[in-house]
Amino acid sequence: MEYSFLDIAIFSIVMIVAMFLDLKAHSQDKPVNLKSAAVWSVVWTVLALLFAVYVFVEHNAQDGQLFLAGYFLERALSMDNLFVIMAIFAAFSVEEKFQHRVLYYGIIGALVLRFVFIFAGTAIIALLGKPALVAFGLFVLYTAWAMWKNMHSDHEEIEDYSQHWSVRFVKRFYPVYPKIESHDFFVRNPEAQNSKALFAKWAATPLFLCLICIEFADIMFAFDSVPAIIAITEKPFLVYTSNIFAILGMRSLYFLLAGAKQYLKYLEHAVIVILIFIGFKLLIGIFGIHVPAMLSLSVVMGCLLVGIVYSLVKVKKEQ
Repeated sequence: MEYSFLDIAIFSIVMIVAMFLDLKAHSQDKPVNLKSAAVWSVVWTVLALLFAVYVFVEHNAQDGQLFLAGYFLERALSMDNLFVIMAIFAAFSVEEKFQHRVLYYGIIGALVLRFVFIFAGTAIIALLGKPALVAFGLFVLYTAWAMWKNMHSDHEEIEDYSQHWSVRFVKRFYPVYPKIESHDFFVRNPEAQNSKALFAKWAATPLFLCLICIEFADIMFAFDSVPAIIAITEKPFLVYTSNIFAILGMRSLYFLLAGAKQYLKYLEHAVIVILIFIGFKLLIGIFGIHVPAMLSLSVVMGCLLVGIVYSLVKVKKEQ
């Protein structure tokens, strides 16, 4: 086993302590301001960099570079995901003071879902070998093409997430209270106070429906991001830890992005270039061509840097 139980324990302890402190810091139902979002974004980024140093010291430089490449790739891919989350919150009319709580528990669900997806993906590659690499490579290239096509579409489809199939499914089997009166996901069902049935006594609130919708959206995100990160490295520990560190920073990034999205309008172009690189990296792997970890990290970081700088310069000229 390349990564020991000690490595897993250290990662788990860091995650549990950091998430506990995060929950305590945002225990009150208050909107997350830009200052708090910026501070926590720095905290999560520093934690990820420190963990990269740990991998570098305890294992080797190549694994440290692979971790960083996977981490920054997931951060880049999560940008589009955050816009979807904004649309979901708007569909359910979730106030800003409740949004951090929904995202917090959404992240907990993502920890489990990503574990399943990542280990399933690495198991498929181990079992099928080159055919799996080809399938993943073509899927990543298709994702890049779909993003490019959507960017140049004449009209933008706006999905009503309040009528998402996952929401309709919950409503079929569970009573729903129509109002958001607190941060609770379940409340006493006023229409069934005398009922002895367990499900009838409690009703789900729109916050719970919003949470379910975000969880299923994350499943769709995983179909794009997991194959891309597996293309960076097939080591499950590095894939999972880089993925989770990036996801944990999404909440703070979400509140920052709400105020900064107009300045990063060309970052998606950089993400498309990265996905094309990742797709071809997977495809040439079937011929035994290995792309060095440092090159993968350089391409990911270089594209993101160019995308950010170009966006800031372009937007400033347009203004």
